[in-house]
Amino acid sequence: MRTVLITGTAGFIGFHLAQLLLDEGFRVIGFDGMTDYYDVRLKQRRQQALLQNPNFTCTEGMLEDFDLLRDLIAKEKPDIIVHLAGQAGVRYSLENPRAYMESNVMGTFNVTECAREFGVDHLLMASTSSVYGANIDMPFQEQTNTDTPLTLYAATKKANEHMAHSYAHLWKIPTTMFRFFTVYGPWGRPDLALFKFVKAGLNGETIDVYNHGEMARDFTYVTDLVRGIRLLIDVAPVEPADRANIEEGDSLSPVAPFRVVNIGNSTKVPLMEFITEIENCLGVEISKNFMDMQKGDVPETWANADLLERLTGYKPQTTTAEGIRNFVEWYRDYYDV
Repeated sequence: MRTVLITGTAGFIGFHLAQLLLDEGFRVIGFDGMTDYYDVRLKQRRQQALLQNPNFTCTEGMLEDFDLLRDLIAKEKPDIIVHLAGQAGVRYSLENPRAYMESNVMGTFNVTECAREFGVDHLLMASTSSVYGANIDMPFQEQTNTDTPLTLYAATKKANEHMAHSYAHLWKIPTTMFRFFTVYGPWGRPDLALFKFVKAGLNGETIDVYNHGEMARDFTYVTDLVRGIRLLIDVAPVEPADRANIEEGDSLSPVAPFRVVNIGNSTKVPLMEFITEIENCLGVEISKNFMDMQKGDVPETWANADLLERLTGYKPQTTTAEGIRNFVEWYRDYYDV
């Protein structure tokens, strides 16, 4: 039985990944700070669901607490670390930038330090499509230049990629960074668009629609996303003996066992189509407040996920209609509406 330590198991993505790994027979060690960025009761419900499995244990603590994290990893000796915890949210980084520096930079440094000291077969860490910043050449490929982040959130995630690469090079830690594209689905975060739109539609409230609706996203269903992570666990990068041997389209570093992989649905969906799909599912028309583009936001995202498919044989495939329907069913059940 392989042991995986997942940071952020009470979070949206960490919860789904832990469920999948437990179902496949892994032993999962959870670590989560239970912060109040959004409703802690939702995090507690996720964690309680995981605790029904005897192969799951969890520790509550902040990533910034190096001694606590180190002691846990020294005790449990995980074969694999999947680092998903951190301060999320693009817009919130405009309000509380310090939280991003402390959690995303110092917290990630602590994770990589533990991976260096104790050694793991594979370190996997979350980045974001936001690192593509001001790029307009789409679909985004892993080798696309990412030197123009538009928010501190994106900058901290890009810093994580650089930090992880240096550790992979210096200490030969097999490391995979994955860039997520607009993840949605059951048990999602209340600050995400789908959650807010469904809540407003059911309560007869108005939603804010930025850039007057002229936006598009590569919406990625959460179970597709965690399936991609699960398969990447078994594809630890190996430093190439010769730079010339790196295949075209592979983001493998020429000097380290390090790789970046997009995980997206590879479909650009206009925001207004997404909202219409929600309205069709709810059977209501949602009142809309059309607004200018928010500071730090981008009009479009769109993933090239060819590398994920090449490495794992898998490609996300859940349609937005199916994903929205699944979320609405969960929301109605969870909130009894």
